[in-house]
Amino acid sequence: MKADELLTRQRTFFATGKTLSISCRKQALKKLRQAIEIYEKQLFQALKQDLGKSQSESYMSEIGLVKSEISYMLRHLSHFAKEKSVHTPLAQLFSRSFEKPSPYGNVLILSPWNYPFLLTIEPLVDALAAGNTAILKPSAYSPQTSLVIKEMIESCFSQDYVAVVTGGRNENNQLLALNFDYIFFTGSKKVGRMVMEKAALHLTPITLELGGKSPCIVDRSANIPLAAKRIVFGKFLNCGQTCVAPDYIYCQKSVKESLISELKKQIRLQYGQAPLYNADYGKIVNEKHFQRLTDLIDEKKVVAGGKTNQATLQIEPTLLDNVTWQDSVMTDEIFGPILPILTFDTLEEIIQTINAQPSPLALYIFSSNRENINVLKKRIAFGGGCINDVLIHLATSHLATSHLGFGGVKESGMGAYHGRYGFETFSHKKSMVDKKTILDLPMRYQPYTKWKAILVRLFVRKKTSGNFYALVFNLVFSHSIF
Repeated sequence: MKADELLTRQRTFFATGKTLSISCRKQALKKLRQAIEIYEKQLFQALKQDLGKSQSESYMSEIGLVKSEISYMLRHLSHFAKEKSVHTPLAQLFSRSFEKPSPYGNVLILSPWNYPFLLTIEPLVDALAAGNTAILKPSAYSPQTSLVIKEMIESCFSQDYVAVVTGGRNENNQLLALNFDYIFFTGSKKVGRMVMEKAALHLTPITLELGGKSPCIVDRSANIPLAAKRIVFGKFLNCGQTCVAPDYIYCQKSVKESLISELKKQIRLQYGQAPLYNADYGKIVNEKHFQRLTDLIDEKKVVAGGKTNQATLQIEPTLLDNVTWQDSVMTDEIFGPILPILTFDTLEEIIQTINAQPSPLALYIFSSNRENINVLKKRIAFGGGCINDVLIHLATSHLATSHLGFGGVKESGMGAYHGRYGFETFSHKKSMVDKKTILDLPMRYQPYTKWKAILVRLFVRKKTSGNFYALVFNLVFSHSIF
């Protein structure tokens, strides 16, 4: 079915109001959860084929997180969807002011290849919880996972409600030419700009989850062995193909050698002496990205790893030392298992250098010096991050508490989601006043007399007493004065 036909059918279905009831939304989430259980083995196989992911990594970083989001939404959806009363000023006596969360309507979700299941289905969970219909467009670079997603969605939803469109650039362009009510995009900044441009033609609101060169700062007060352990995990998970992976280390000169030594040790401990033969170590998504990454490896600066296997599209966890901002590896987000190490002398140097670059999606600080930590987190612009760890702000956003929103800032994106933030992203809050008919204050109506002008001035005063006395005067004298 053509994209425009799908959208027309979804508009018709949304207009029936069937997606508005809380019971319908919960039923949809339960159907989705059941389908994930049924297709879990096929998803494991697809993720292995597309990205070389082990079952443990696939569950930990994709399937399990989606299940957690569904469980969270089922527990909290009724509360999120309630009208929320807000303060009503005295000027609106006998009124109720409130916000009513309402779905946008028909949403488009465009997802990337690096976490193809998570980044397609989790936004869907939030969109369904908010009462929308959805068209999903997974990446052509993860074809096996996209096919399983399509089969899974079609097993539990009518295309009038949720549909999956597979394909490449042509299909993306066809979808973006349509007038959706909301667009949610995860991917590169280059494509994000194009999505924003297309959305502007219809004044369609959007969320952009992009990326950037996320710094990992290590000062001399850091616990170096623990920092190395956590950095190696976060950087080389999914072969570095993670939007919030540490893109480079910014290390204080005095601890550089000890940090490199510990990083090498942790690579051996976590991935073995020969990572390319580790069954749990993944691969680069395709030949194009493999070649791009191998071109970034300067053999003269390799201090660990560097070996590649073009037949399996694998690159060892690789450390680069003596790197400068002029090196090709520092010109753009790496998105692979290559970790450059730069050094600094002062905090001011870090702040000025990082703030001169496009704002990163994440920032990581390894330090025991609270003053250093406070200065860095205040003065550097970034989407989110961690102190003395990496990636876990993303996990905290996903897991059962879901109290943290996830999103970028400036060039790394706009908007946030996960948990309550996801529900709010796909909802419009209608600001409303329910005005009772028991009283109708006359001062707002013409003719505008001198006394009405005085009362208006009293009403807009910041002090409550001014409003109170104005209201009393208006109630008592309105008929005699006016």
